[in-house]
Amino acid sequence: MLYNMAAYIRNKKATFDYKILETFEAGLVLLGHEVKAIRAGKGSLAGSYVIFKNSEAYLKGATISPYQEKNTPDSYDPARERKLLLSKKELAKIQKELHTAGLTVVPISLYNKGHRIKLEIALVRGKKKVDKREALKQRDSKRAIDRLMKGR
Repeated sequence: MLYNMAAYIRNKKATFDYKILETFEAGLVLLGHEVKAIRAGKGSLAGSYVIFKNSEAYLKGATISPYQEKNTPDSYDPARERKLLLSKKELAKIQKELHTAGLTVVPISLYNKGHRIKLEIALVRGKKKVDKREALKQRDSKRAIDRLMKGR
């Protein structure tokens, strides 16, 4: 989980729609202007997921908008697949866990670690509607308690 690092982009929907079982830290293969765009917060992880091809992981569905529209190459695709950098051990573990019924891998956030951009990915299981309603109730009650405590 993130403690001392600045999160540039978060996937808020992922924590609501899925129960997080295990998290991993992955590097990303990015272009120079994509790094600048991420640091400026110009991107979205909503609806994105991780796929595996030839025992390599790729981020699919994430959008990184151009940093400067006029200086971006014409061939740039904001929604292109981006390779994830994980160790062989982590890749093997994630792929083994994916074969368990109902599990998937989704990105949680893009953040910096030193001078590098890292992606937090999580092994998740989908929540049922009842679980989502319960999460909403807990959030509303926590908000009400915080309001009461602030008024004192």
